Amino acid sequence: MRSDPRDHALDALLHPFDAGLLPWPAQGVLFLRAREGAALHARGLRGIVVTQPFKPEADRLQRVGADALDEAALPAAAFPLVLVLPPRQREEARALLARACAAVAPGGRVVMAVANDEGAKSREADLKQLAGSLGVVSKHHCRVCWTSPDAVFDAALLAQWQGADAPRWQASTAVPGGRFRTRPGVFAWDRVDAASAMLAAALRGDLRGRVADFGAGWGYLSMQVRARSPQVASLDLYEADARALALAGDNLADAGLPVHLHWHDVAQGVDDRFDAIVCNPPFHALGRGERPDIGRAFIAAAARALKPRGQLWLVANRHLPYEQALGDGFAEVRTIAQDGGFKVVQAVKA
Repeated sequence: MRSDPRDHALDALLHPFDAGLLPWPAQGVLFLRAREGAALHARGLRGIVVTQPFKPEADRLQRVGADALDEAALPAAAFPLVLVLPPRQREEARALLARACAAVAPGGRVVMAVANDEGAKSREADLKQLAGSLGVVSKHHCRVCWTSPDAVFDAALLAQWQGADAPRWQASTAVPGGRFRTRPGVFAWDRVDAASAMLAAALRGDLRGRVADFGAGWGYLSMQVRARSPQVASLDLYEADARALALAGDNLADAGLPVHLHWHDVAQGVDDRFDAIVCNPPFHALGRGERPDIGRAFIAAAARALKPRGQLWLVANRHLPYEQALGDGFAEVRTIAQDGGFKVVQAVKA
């Protein structure tokens, strides 16, 4: 569940229609990075198609009957209205805005909303570069911007920005093989994050059997498990961000053992059983606030998914309150390392 029952950006996005500032088309609405919420329920889902690569939000949208499209294969100039809730990362946001402009039908509008503290003015400037003059209104500490029905989009910039978040290889001495596949917008897209590196350094080389990676991201920990533990028989990667999961598949394409990719919300539990699990659990969702409940749900899911005497190797910020969840789910809990605000824990199931 969300920590805040109101989604202020979603409320703001739909405000111009509720207030009579903009017309709502009879059909043909595309909603990029859609989120389920009260404002969307009030408007109704009929005639709306959505994209959402974040599995918990995608599941919520599916449960209320939303029709989904592949964000990477949107039809051109097809929708009288395109709604957008852009992400915070600049290149990813620019690519999404460019796709929105490419998908809007002649005479249609692109409408976006961004929280003031998440780059609203920057995203307004981006959309203005693509489409020229905009309508703008402030609501719920957000900025809502929309294009004119007669907007002439900058074709060169449109083409450039549509590829701004494209997958690419990045050289790094911190990963096996010296490079990794990544793209702007996924977690730690341009680096190995310090917590995961600390966990990798603490891993012993005797992991074996079936190993899972909960919250796998672009696959760094799984790459390290494969490089350090030759007796591992298979790897199962669970990740909520579909964009990151696709990269993980590329990064483990030559692993030399079975690799299974799961677009899945680990907090909902995992049906399979494993000999070991590695995990750097997220403690944020789509918002800025800390969500230690997500980490506790990951720990509970790991406890249920491990075989007897199975091991969980977990890294987390030292201040996060995971001790009770670890004590509830595991017979043995040891802190292996602490440094720079992080802790590495090994927990063994009874």
